[in-house]
Amino acid sequence: MNEVVEAKTGQFREVLRRLRRNRAAIAGGIIVLLFVAVALLAPFIVPYPPNEGDLAKRLSPPSREHLLGTDPLGRDLLSRVIYGARISLQIQVVSVAIALVVGTMLGLLGGYYGGAIDHVIMRLMDILLAFPGIFLAISIIAVLGPGLVNLMLAAGIYSVPQFARIVRGSVLSLKEKEFVEAARAVGESDGSILFRYILPNSMAPIIIQTTLRMATVLLTASGLSFLGLGVQPPTAEWGAMLSNARAYLITAPHVATVPGLAIMLVVMGFNLFGDGLRDSLDPRLKD
Repeated sequence: MNEVVEAKTGQFREVLRRLRRNRAAIAGGIIVLLFVAVALLAPFIVPYPPNEGDLAKRLSPPSREHLLGTDPLGRDLLSRVIYGARISLQIQVVSVAIALVVGTMLGLLGGYYGGAIDHVIMRLMDILLAFPGIFLAISIIAVLGPGLVNLMLAAGIYSVPQFARIVRGSVLSLKEKEFVEAARAVGESDGSILFRYILPNSMAPIIIQTTLRMATVLLTASGLSFLGLGVQPPTAEWGAMLSNARAYLITAPHVATVPGLAIMLVVMGFNLFGDGLRDSLDPRLKD
């Protein structure tokens, strides 16, 4: 038992060592941590209420009073971007959690049992993958209607196939391993084998996919809100803020630049960290 714990500890230290040496991953991790911190501390750090406007100061450029300027209704852009981080983080966490749970369960069942169960699950995933992600999300929103909850459901549903296929591939490579055969030989149940032996050994690709999917979900949610199908006004959300700024790209470019840069930085942060995590967890990559 002690040897197993020591081996796992050694593997964890090796992953951390690889991650620390990846400067891009460190930069991405810092961006992600700042994004999460801003989202969690939003009520305590905003200079103004996000929905409080002053028409006399509409479209004001950045100044000491409003560090990032104001929007067409005179609302402070810094406050709205900070609160927008809360909405974006909520969408990412809930949507990816839906995709993670549903996709992992489907991948485990299909990969372990095979046969008709695997065939039905994978054909269903192929149907979902046949649609480009944003169009599938739009179709789901068209059925459910716009709104924050429906946006999270749409982003979660269209992300399910990626998790299902990754988990299924891991299960197919693990279910014939000696430790799984030994578990069957001593009478372990299928559920015990799946959740005690196979799933823990599939965590590396699942963690990587979860991190990278955060960026994809943010882009999708922002795109849907930009089209008016996601978060509805007056809620501060980056995609909706970009949509409202379209008419002012020439006269007040800061109104579109601020939320656009926020989306770009957070997506870049998750992608950099996800790529670094993938390189660190891949045992085939040697120094």
